[in-house]
Amino acid sequence: MSDVAVAFSILGVTIVLFVWGRLSSDLVAITSLLALYVTGLVSMGEAFAGFSNSTVILVGSLFVVGEGLTRTGVTAWAGEQLIALARGSALRLLVVLMVGTAALSAFISNTGTVATLMPAVVIAAWGARSVPSAFLMPLAFAANAGGVLTLTGTPPNLVVAEALASHGLRPFDYFEYSLIGLPLLLTAVVYMVVVGRRLLPRRATAPAPRPLAGVLEDLAETYALDGEIYRLHVLGGSPLVGATLGESGLVSEFGITALLVGSMPRPAGPESGLLESLNATVDRLRAQPESIPDPERRIEVDDVLTVSAAAEAIHRAEIELRLGVLPVDESRGLGELLSRELGIVEVLLTPRSRLIGEVVPADRLAAEFGMIVLGVRRGSAPLPMDKPLQFGDSILAKGTWNRIESLQDQHADLVVVGRPEEVARQVTHLSLRSGLAVAILVGMVGLMVSGATPVAIAALLAGTAMILAGCLTTLDAYRAVSWSTVILIAAMLPMATALESTGGARQVADLLVATLGEFGPVAVLAGVFVITTTLSQVMSNTATAVLMSPIVLTAAVGLGVDPHPLMMTIAVAASTAFLTPIGTTTNLMVFGPGEYRFGDYAKVGGPLVALFLLISVFLIPFFWPF
Repeated sequence: MSDVAVAFSILGVTIVLFVWGRLSSDLVAITSLLALYVTGLVSMGEAFAGFSNSTVILVGSLFVVGEGLTRTGVTAWAGEQLIALARGSALRLLVVLMVGTAALSAFISNTGTVATLMPAVVIAAWGARSVPSAFLMPLAFAANAGGVLTLTGTPPNLVVAEALASHGLRPFDYFEYSLIGLPLLLTAVVYMVVVGRRLLPRRATAPAPRPLAGVLEDLAETYALDGEIYRLHVLGGSPLVGATLGESGLVSEFGITALLVGSMPRPAGPESGLLESLNATVDRLRAQPESIPDPERRIEVDDVLTVSAAAEAIHRAEIELRLGVLPVDESRGLGELLSRELGIVEVLLTPRSRLIGEVVPADRLAAEFGMIVLGVRRGSAPLPMDKPLQFGDSILAKGTWNRIESLQDQHADLVVVGRPEEVARQVTHLSLRSGLAVAILVGMVGLMVSGATPVAIAALLAGTAMILAGCLTTLDAYRAVSWSTVILIAAMLPMATALESTGGARQVADLLVATLGEFGPVAVLAGVFVITTTLSQVMSNTATAVLMSPIVLTAAVGLGVDPHPLMMTIAVAASTAFLTPIGTTTNLMVFGPGEYRFGDYAKVGGPLVALFLLISVFLIPFFWPF
């Protein structure tokens, strides 16, 4: 069997495995890579060259940048603003949702955009007297269309640009994709408003979810926390001054749990100069409580303690400890305890929990799990803090989101109730780090547009800056990267190498030119669109772009035309996976929550794919002449 036949055999099996779907895409790609090496079609260096490819580094870095925006509340805040613009109108919600989603997905991953906006969209759909199924498919389609707006919008764009550069050709500029991306996005919005929304199913088998504020109200009522959150101002002469929180006796003697600790901001006087004003501003920013109170932290005059306690305990502490009681915004309730860093979680004690039999172990939970106890419940009634715990008791606790996430590994002692990560994504509290995250994103785009540094270096700088600025931790960064996507790209690049080196790409390109070339390059462009979009309906659009790039470059040489219009067609068609739920991760993400069926995608997405084909055939040659 010739090398070309072996290459096509491996490619055929790879595509079948992608379509079969029983194995993960990254595992299929690794298997394909190994098959190419074992059969001698690629060398050791060629087999692993993909893992050092700049596109792989770029994609991984962009996941970190997107997570930095999410962790600092920027994406959730942006989603909240989009929903607010809709003002309860279903039609307005559809338009604003699609435009806003596309704008976000142009700079962060399509998957991250949909994951961030989906909870808010579900709630907004009910608020507009509609159902989620009328908006979730447009959400996924808009994320896919938005990916065509910029170089970093979606991996196929990066693959196409890298393929051009590797052949000594000019890669597409950062915003050059918008020339075709904006008309396609406008087409998608108009189509959904005029035709698509009438084709969308209206299914709602689940009740309308409660917004975050309602969930917090339920928790406050369940754990009898209403009216038990206070702010205490430490006055001069208080016996607490100089003592640590652990030594203060607030818990042991008064039953008061400190939730947050900050300093009373001192405004700069009118006589203060510019430097003093700046210092006062920095002090106020630093005074915002962003972490769990450290038991070793010493209490100082003018400290403000946000605490949880019974009214009787507060009145007693106010007199004996010389404390001032400050007003609390009751409308905020538990919501003021949430931020991008801190959250609340409900946990249940397991039958073998080490906490059974202990009186509510607030100190132990703080030391061992990094959590602060807000309340305890047994059955239908709150449990006093001086009662020993039993199997099945529930605890409402506060801690960093990272700590809350780690609680899910404490199966022997605690079981986390619900999905705290979904609550975390709904928190829109902005901070100084939110501004830093946006500034880093703008800086990254600026570097990419100006060409001052290679795009991969710009993204790597931005990802590093996100970590150094505290927008996310190193562990968060590693967790943010979709390693399956990274491995998929790296492992599929050797297939492109094998197709080129064996002459397989040339054979397919010659066939494409022979069948459509006599009708002109526009006909070849249409053929490339149909083949690419067909493959992307059943396999990864990234893998599709990797496979099609060498074929199209060779076909352009055979036709004697500029390859740029054909390569842009690959980028567009790879993101036109509207016919199946398995075409893209975003399609699959909304499949369950939208109560969709497999055929719904073809029904709604079929006409949209045809429109994208027509517009691409007319506009791509206009912007990138052959």
